[in-house]
Amino acid sequence: MIARIWHGYTSKENADVYENLIREEIFPEIEGKIIKGYKGAQLLKRDLKAEVEFTTLIWFENIDSVKSFVGENYEEVYVPEKARKVLSRFDQKAVHHELRHDLT
Repeated sequence: MIARIWHGYTSKENADVYENLIREEIFPEIEGKIIKGYKGAQLLKRDLKAEVEFTTLIWFENIDSVKSFVGENYEEVYVPEKARKVLSRFDQKAVHHELRHDLT
């Protein structure tokens, strides 16, 4: 299994707006694409001194499944325009890690 990992940062004032956008629009949009090998998504939040960091983990069966989501250039980020408006900065590439052990 592959974890697609990406970080975005907002101001403290925009944190709730971004979180709601992810939960109510972006994750449901991804779910609606019916991507073969898509296994789910998670959102992590961390308060920093001057901003809020969000980490998204999107799970796929394999790299070919990731490519079905974003194309051959699978490190390319997927950041809808609505999200770009409330993010102060974000990773320019997504990273991918292979799950090697899971205790759940």
